[in-house]
Amino acid sequence: MGKKSRVKTQKSGTGAAATVSPKEMLNLISELLQKCSSPTPGPGKEWEEYVQIRSLVEKIRKKQKGLSVVFDGKRDDYFPELIKWATENGASTEGFEIANFEEEGFGLKATREIKAEELFLWVPRRLLMTVESAKSSVLGSLYSQDRILQAMGNITLAFHLLCERANPNSFWLPYIQTLPSEYDTPLYFEEDEVQYLQSTQAIHDVFSQYKNTARQYAYFYKVIQTHPNASKLPLKDSFTYDDYRWAVSSVMTRQNQIPTEDGSRVTLALIPLWDMCNHTNGLITTGYNLEDDRCECVALQDFKAGEQIYIFYGTRSNAEFVIHSGFFFDNNSHDRVKIKLGVSKSDRLYAMKAEVLARAGIPTSSVFALHSTEPPISAQLLAFLRVFCMSEEELKEHLIGERAIDKIFTLGNSEFPISWDNEVKLWTFLEARASLLLKTYKTTVEDDKSFLETHDLTSHAIMAIKLRLGEKEILEKAVKSAAASREYYTKQMADGAPLPKYEESNIALLENTVADSRLPIVLRNLEDVEERGDLKIDEAIDAEVTENGFVNGENSLFNGTKAGSENLNKEKSNRETEDAKESSSESTDEVKE
Repeated sequence: MGKKSRVKTQKSGTGAAATVSPKEMLNLISELLQKCSSPTPGPGKEWEEYVQIRSLVEKIRKKQKGLSVVFDGKRDDYFPELIKWATENGASTEGFEIANFEEEGFGLKATREIKAEELFLWVPRRLLMTVESAKSSVLGSLYSQDRILQAMGNITLAFHLLCERANPNSFWLPYIQTLPSEYDTPLYFEEDEVQYLQSTQAIHDVFSQYKNTARQYAYFYKVIQTHPNASKLPLKDSFTYDDYRWAVSSVMTRQNQIPTEDGSRVTLALIPLWDMCNHTNGLITTGYNLEDDRCECVALQDFKAGEQIYIFYGTRSNAEFVIHSGFFFDNNSHDRVKIKLGVSKSDRLYAMKAEVLARAGIPTSSVFALHSTEPPISAQLLAFLRVFCMSEEELKEHLIGERAIDKIFTLGNSEFPISWDNEVKLWTFLEARASLLLKTYKTTVEDDKSFLETHDLTSHAIMAIKLRLGEKEILEKAVKSAAASREYYTKQMADGAPLPKYEESNIALLENTVADSRLPIVLRNLEDVEERGDLKIDEAIDAEVTENGFVNGENSLFNGTKAGSENLNKEKSNRETEDAKESSSESTDEVKE
């Protein structure tokens, strides 16, 4: 997608001859793997670890300079070949062209009027790069033996991309040649640019992304050098960190879920041509037609000739866009910040609160979100806060009696308060909690706005400062909204206003409906696959390091006989929930009444 490209061109060829010995490189790789395999440092020490890992990575990059395989000319030199290739293989290429939109980079421009909901783009399966096509490629032999590739579709796609890029006869070369040579994800940030994200909620994920990418690179470098099933890969003589960073970023910014040919499950895919579309607010308008076996996209709105054709990537926050897509989206109607909350086990009413929450399908400790729009909290967070602030008598009413089930179902319905006192307590708590989160930042909203206006900054620095500014603006809105609600319910209580009554409940009130659920099969960019898969890949690499001596025995062979038949879906884990569980004992997350 055009916006993600720095469009920095490089000269072709395999680069200069290596000036570093294989043993020296292997020692550096072993050191990097060992450093990245250490436990997550305590609070306040993540930056120190990041700098240390970065120092090792930069040493490796310096010694590998000139070894990456790249293409002649500029990216847009290859667009005509992409269109020709797509047309010859059954994709639609009429009604639009690829154009440069300055700040947003390359995208699709309408060459005729396109009506809202008109099918204007389709891409057949044979053009897609998928986990299935990877298994049928030169990568298949290693895939069949490596449990990490089997478990992590995104990593498989990254290696599929690298192998095909190195093959001058690859079927997908017309597509691969049009991919950006660099990206704007934090993996490409300079150290001083990352510093602008200090104190933000996003910084943890930035550190994690960098550490995991370095860890994966070091692990697979050794696999490629030692595994017998990797002997035929075109990466054996040249597999640089920059290669892997590029492949990971290409996949991270573009991967989507599509159904397998029989429709029985989903798989990951890169979708040529369609992935040139840039993002705007709206609804998901892309799906997969199993009958015709192709990805299809209908127009989000009316587009006139000469206008850029946008699609909606999904309900992502700007932190997700920056970390996984490499851009900040102004006026993001789905922007939000995380808030970790948990019921303290030392709360004398813990057991009752836990039971009410369980009946409502809500964990006692989790990561919720404060939204940029009104209301700032979801139905689920409202339900949690109501239970969190319930008195013993109110808890009993939700556990015992004829109306207990109805009361559970309407916990997330703002129209039916538990009591005026409960509402005052929950909004008072939320106001205080958001205020505390604001105090963790080293700069104010005004500081950031002034800094953006008065300093000549890189595009990455601007992105980082906009992100931290956006987080604080959301928190400030939440504080104001919570204060207004607190005042309103305080007045209702003082006036002795009667509580609204309900006749019947609706289970749908507990959770808002998802806009993109109206399509039977929806394509979603999976930045969260990379994120949610981090814990699993770490665990798997830990196992391989321990069992095969990669850290302490650099010459040990990887036997590659582990079973890896677990389904990709089973490998997904929600890191945010795990983080909440880990931090549920912290005083900042557990609040005693």
